[in-house]
Amino acid sequence: MGTSVEMSIAEMSAALHDLRDELDRAEQLAGPLISAVAEQHRQSARNLVHYVTVRRRDLRPLQSSMAAHGLSSLGRMESIVYSWIETVIETVDALAEGRRRHPIWGDLSDGVRILGANRDQLLGSVHPGGADDVTADRPGDEHGERASRVMVTMPTQAADDPDLVRRMGEAGMDVARVNCAHDGPAEWARMIESVRGLPGRVRVAMDLAGPKLRTGPLEPGPKVVKVKPVRADDGTVERRSRVRLSTTRPGPDHALPDGIDAIIPVDDLGAVSEGDRLRLRDARGRRRRLDVVAVSGAGIDAECDRTVYYRTGSSITVKRVRGKALAVGDLPEKRQHLLIRTGDEIRLQRDLTPTPATRVGPHRIGCELGDAFDDVEPGHRVLFDDGKIAGRVRERLDDEIIVDVERAGPKGSKLRAEKGVNLPDTTLHIPALTPEDRAALEFVATHADMVNYSFVRSPGDVADLISELERLDARNVGIVLKVETRAAFESLPQMLLEAMRWDAVGVMIARGDLAVEVGFGRLAEVQEEILWLCEAAHIPVIWATQVLDGLAKKGVPSRAEVTDAAMSRRAEGVMLNKGPYIVEAIEALTSILDRMGGHVEKKRSLLRPLTSFDISPR
Repeated sequence: MGTSVEMSIAEMSAALHDLRDELDRAEQLAGPLISAVAEQHRQSARNLVHYVTVRRRDLRPLQSSMAAHGLSSLGRMESIVYSWIETVIETVDALAEGRRRHPIWGDLSDGVRILGANRDQLLGSVHPGGADDVTADRPGDEHGERASRVMVTMPTQAADDPDLVRRMGEAGMDVARVNCAHDGPAEWARMIESVRGLPGRVRVAMDLAGPKLRTGPLEPGPKVVKVKPVRADDGTVERRSRVRLSTTRPGPDHALPDGIDAIIPVDDLGAVSEGDRLRLRDARGRRRRLDVVAVSGAGIDAECDRTVYYRTGSSITVKRVRGKALAVGDLPEKRQHLLIRTGDEIRLQRDLTPTPATRVGPHRIGCELGDAFDDVEPGHRVLFDDGKIAGRVRERLDDEIIVDVERAGPKGSKLRAEKGVNLPDTTLHIPALTPEDRAALEFVATHADMVNYSFVRSPGDVADLISELERLDARNVGIVLKVETRAAFESLPQMLLEAMRWDAVGVMIARGDLAVEVGFGRLAEVQEEILWLCEAAHIPVIWATQVLDGLAKKGVPSRAEVTDAAMSRRAEGVMLNKGPYIVEAIEALTSILDRMGGHVEKKRSLLRPLTSFDISPR
């Protein structure tokens, strides 16, 4: 914004009166949309229409002039637009006319109150627990509690580990998120049973899988686990490798015990003592010797000073006991990948038959949503694995799309099965509610407090979900719209008005796919605009994707993650993903949110025109 000329009091008054008149006209035009929402959302729908109307203008010159006169700059008007405009008009007119200001029109805190009530209706209250209870030096909201609720993704092991769920609750989990893209109804039910057993009322959210574009399967790799010692620069061993032989196979989200490099499942632990020597031939046929250094109820700890490739079915003999052998159990398959380089050709296929792992192009791999092929055109961008690989469609055939890779890592990028595929230039004519989602809703309707709607793109998609929930008599289930595509972002005002026909409504900023769709350079801006729009609609927002991800997965957060978690206090909910250190991540997040409660509450913004939004029917 260049240097602006300061407006006079009379000019400010005229501009504000003109703006109010425009709000009146917009509300009249949007009357049918407003009257269609639930009664409890009528005021919020009017405010949303007012906000979108205001943001079609460039108000920065007016803001600057008002600030120069010591007046409100309108940078905090989202939650109650008309009252703010009326209040400022009265103040400016009083200055122009040399009189005292009349009483303010409306309650400027009313929008904040409505948003808080909508948050509580959808996300519930703060669950008892957390690393730090809110105290005088760590304030929360006006009720003395943390204002942002913590949503946590349930790992698969939670289905059979009630103690893990208990510890998650004690750490401060307010909402348990169950992902319908993983596991099945039996596992979901066991997870939810454990959540319902927690003290207080922890809410349950269930994510519909949605029409996610993902890469298809690759041919399986060998079932081996590589374990090696730590060597110095000259090759000498500084620390021997240590494995734990156990009759229990760990889940994928289990953290390894301290000092253990791998857990190897075996069929039997009997007749092995500390000090024994074990022998085996590894997957390459190399002879290896292991020294047993500890025996406990958890298993046998054995060390080796050579690299070992453990293989399913290998035999580990006990030197001291003739004829005694331990059979290595089922190990996970080595995940395969394509090695993609700039300039390579990728052929995306409708056929989901596993394809070979190739290191040199051309490459072939299936796509799990073949119906999207019909909407793709030459020249459209194709992004793989959260944008790590970028290409452009050269040709569309009946059963495959030929993509020329324009960007990959300097040494190539690995593309594995089940990685996301984004088509930011393509308008997809596929429903957001898939047949699998409709089947999952039968379970959701009777077990969940809210449903997270994945890959929703239009008001019509929202109407489909509402119709299905009405058919299932599930009016008590809240709806959370996951904004993860460019189309969803651009149609958000219309989607909100459609969703506000429902009682409990929220929005999740799903920053993973959204960043790929809109571009990482624009993600911060888009995220802000979603926060503003939802505040205008009094709709609670859930801040999601990679919050304290390093802490949850590796036990140590990055500095940027801590700052991101602190900024998430501006949303009504914050979502954590699963990981071996999820309990520690919950404790850290609740502590950060508690401490930030006294420092952060939304924001003041400069009101340049927003071209992203309008309220025209779509």
